[in-house]
Amino acid sequence: MLRMGTDAFHQAVEEAFAAIPEGLRAELDNVVITVEDEPSAEDYSSVGLDPGEDLLFGLYQGTPLTERGAVWDGLPDRIVIYRRPLLEACDTRRQLLAEIRDTVVHEVGHYFGFGEEELP
Repeated sequence: MLRMGTDAFHQAVEEAFAAIPEGLRAELDNVVITVEDEPSAEDYSSVGLDPGEDLLFGLYQGTPLTERGAVWDGLPDRIVIYRRPLLEACDTRRQLLAEIRDTVVHEVGHYFGFGEEELP
């Protein structure tokens, strides 16, 4: 398993988010991006994955923009990036940084209403 300290991992997630074009970032409203060590069994279940077979790198929790009404006052949406599965799946720091970036972009895509089949 690749090693990266918690602070460095958080920094990599922040940099991946900062690399999203400003126009898209400006559209993100009431979204919290967090890092957790591992997904729970409930997290896996919520997206139809098997924790014994699949890796879950990130999760979008909320109501996509495409499903909201004109006035939205729901709880903050949440994007979670899972540290341990990413570290386990990557062999090099370069690969890890690319996977973090791809995961952040993927989960932000869910916020905008894109489905799994529409995202890389």
